[in-house]
Amino acid sequence: MDLSATPHKRKRSSSPPPPPDSAAPIDFSLLEALEKSQHNTVETLDLKTLKKLALSLERRLNANTAARLKYPDTPEKFADSELELHDELQKLKILAGAPELYPDLVSLGTVNSITGLLNHDNTDIAIDAVTLLQDLTDADVIEDNEESAQVLVDALVENNAVELLVQNLSRLNDSDPDESTAIYNTLSTIENLIEVKPSVAELVCEKTKLLKWLQARIKIREFDSNKQYASEILAILLQNSNANQKKFGQMNGVDTLLQAVAMYKSRDPKTGDEEEMVENLFDCLCCLLMPLENKERFVKAEGVELMIIIMNQKKLCYGSAIRALDFAMTNYPPACERFIDVMGLKTAFPAFMGKIPLSKKNKKNRYKEELEERLISLIASLFGGILRGSRRERLLSKFVENEYEKIDRLMELYMRYSDRVKAETERLNELELDDFVIDEEEKYNRKLDSGLYTLQLISVIVGHLWTSEHSGMRARIELLLKQQKLTKKDVKDILQEYHDNIGDLEGPEEKERTQSKILKFISAFS
Repeated sequence: MDLSATPHKRKRSSSPPPPPDSAAPIDFSLLEALEKSQHNTVETLDLKTLKKLALSLERRLNANTAARLKYPDTPEKFADSELELHDELQKLKILAGAPELYPDLVSLGTVNSITGLLNHDNTDIAIDAVTLLQDLTDADVIEDNEESAQVLVDALVENNAVELLVQNLSRLNDSDPDESTAIYNTLSTIENLIEVKPSVAELVCEKTKLLKWLQARIKIREFDSNKQYASEILAILLQNSNANQKKFGQMNGVDTLLQAVAMYKSRDPKTGDEEEMVENLFDCLCCLLMPLENKERFVKAEGVELMIIIMNQKKLCYGSAIRALDFAMTNYPPACERFIDVMGLKTAFPAFMGKIPLSKKNKKNRYKEELEERLISLIASLFGGILRGSRRERLLSKFVENEYEKIDRLMELYMRYSDRVKAETERLNELELDDFVIDEEEKYNRKLDSGLYTLQLISVIVGHLWTSEHSGMRARIELLLKQQKLTKKDVKDILQEYHDNIGDLEGPEEKERTQSKILKFISAFS
């Protein structure tokens, strides 16, 4: 399995929840008040203006606090002060136009005040604070102001904004349109914080109950935009954090995700947004299958069986199921054994032979290639996980049946990826002739991107077939190599390059075990 296929930087959800349907008559008095407030807004934003806005916020905040303390049981006595506080928070949104002033905002102590308002007794004020933070940390705003954004986010983290944002989620009700929008804005703010400060991804899972909240959202059967966004945030949290992957696994997260994707085993998502959510859920599942203990949970929860059912149904999730199996079976023999025991070979090999169900959306060549690469990785995992016994014989027999058609297919793929890698190697050599300096690591990475990793896995499968010492398979492999004017040495050279570049991501013991296996193949081809 290519670990680089772990979900990369997430795309943002397309839009917040739609506002409530409102066909009520227009209140012209409100429009006049809005127009008046716009005229009063300060147009130029500099440090002097910032100080004025900060001071005004502090005054309104102090007035509101005093009124609430004086008249705790008489809301009408402090209602006006909260309207004024609302107005001040709206005015501060102008700061999103001058992110270079964020360090000054922090030094003035205003960030502390805004963060404190996330815990305000009036949910509307807390929502205002969330919306303000979302605006200030928006990706488009901070894109060219990374240092200022870092100062702001550091201050927010120090003032417990992460914890307060998650606490806020627990008191928001999706049935209220404004609060539903606030849920989206809260998740968006958390995503923005992670974008600026990636360590927030583990911090938020360590110090809050966000994972539990997201898990509850994903369990809801009905689709909505906040369930979609919850799936996206969960994928972000799991993507690069082994700690989060293990923690969510301990929370029965594997079973939660399996139940969520099982809803689509025999039906396709109804909309583009729902389809994106399902992709997010499979991204979460694949991330979760990185730690060994979660692979075990996957097998126990009959995840292998579910993925095979999804493949057999030939719906939109077909490719995603193959991807999940690839992650589950990599370096985990029990998943490989279960796959063979539940007749997975009958499902996987037709796909390997190119019989891939294609929807209108998935007719692109790249989709077919991605599935080919996944299936090659899956078959390589099977050979690596099942070393002996009747299961091994069943796997090897697949390459004998129908007059070695699967060896023909394997060598066809070998030639295609070999040609790509050769073309990329020639291109890199030409660049060097034009005085471009490319170091060996960069060269190797570019060759990997052009298909070298898949070519290496195909060569590993060929190595397994060759060392089985089946005379018919050996003869077929040699014949096909000869037809392409190649020899066993060409396969051996690819395996040698693979051996020399195996990393220790899975630990030194796994690296040594893999290298030892590759050396046996190299020796057998000599």
